[in-house]
Amino acid sequence: MDLDSGTSSTVGARVQAIPGRPAQHGALYQFKQQNLPACKPVLTPATVIATFLLMGFIFIPLGLITLRASNSVVEIVDRYDIECIPEELRSNKLLYITDDSISKNCSRFLKVPKSMRAPIYIYYQLDNYYQNHRRYVKSRNDKQLLHGLGDNSTSSCKPLESSGDLPIVPCGLIAWSVFNDTFKFSSGSSELKVNRKNIAWKSDRNHKFGKDVYPFNFQNGPLIGGGKLDPNTPLSDQEDLIVWMRTAALPSFRKLYGRIEEDLDADDVIVVQLMNNYNAYSFGGKKKLVLSTSSWLGGKNDFFGVASLFIGTFCMMISIVFLLLHVKNPRPYGDAMYTSWNKKSSSS
Repeated sequence: MDLDSGTSSTVGARVQAIPGRPAQHGALYQFKQQNLPACKPVLTPATVIATFLLMGFIFIPLGLITLRASNSVVEIVDRYDIECIPEELRSNKLLYITDDSISKNCSRFLKVPKSMRAPIYIYYQLDNYYQNHRRYVKSRNDKQLLHGLGDNSTSSCKPLESSGDLPIVPCGLIAWSVFNDTFKFSSGSSELKVNRKNIAWKSDRNHKFGKDVYPFNFQNGPLIGGGKLDPNTPLSDQEDLIVWMRTAALPSFRKLYGRIEEDLDADDVIVVQLMNNYNAYSFGGKKKLVLSTSSWLGGKNDFFGVASLFIGTFCMMISIVFLLLHVKNPRPYGDAMYTSWNKKSSSS
């Protein structure tokens, strides 16, 4: 380490010695003039090789640990949007989803590959759904969600700010398109109860959705979007709406539907009775049902583990290459040619 302090004091003394210029003191002035003492690390081959080795020893075990945690998560993914359409209507999906006279009931059978320990999280996944579209994201009114009809500035909710000359609560495209597929689960002869409480963020329930705000004039227009809301339940208790209103950043996303608080054994068969109500066919979307356990790291995601292994392996390879180069062509401290040239230049 090189402590750059003597030079700083010399430069500071020269600055203060300039005639007609007021003396400058204090750390702030020295900081602005870059005259503070500084530690300058000397990057020798040994320190560079040791640094890369240390990074490899840190990131490789970290990647193995996180990958093991991710692989311990048991996940079942079932795409049901196509399989739940009668075969005679699969060539005309829009007719199926828009015709209310056609039954939307569907049964799916899921086999548990490994034992799943409670809680088992239930997600619905949508693909090719751009919740991050600028027009869609802006089509909401946060003050109305918190204060209800007391806030009349609903211009941001266009084109769904009112219906029949009456305001809509909650207004906007996000609330209008709320997901409305429903799921019921059973295993053997017993029904699996789904806990749908506390699926939304606590901060959203307490600070973004009013406890005295109730749906009003919602889904009463000629164009019906997603699901309907209970007009007798305040928005702060309609957690499926709160989860949906937190828009996703990517076109493929999952949102929490509920939790199964029972253990499931390997090779168990789960019967899912679902209502295929949500229209994802008009824009080429996909709908999937996901059952997943969790680990101390969260859900199943191999990215962090793979990235850590890649970084650690890369650092180890770089350190080995640098070590071989240093052994083959060592660079002595203080090159004789450089020191002799430096002495001649200083003497002249």
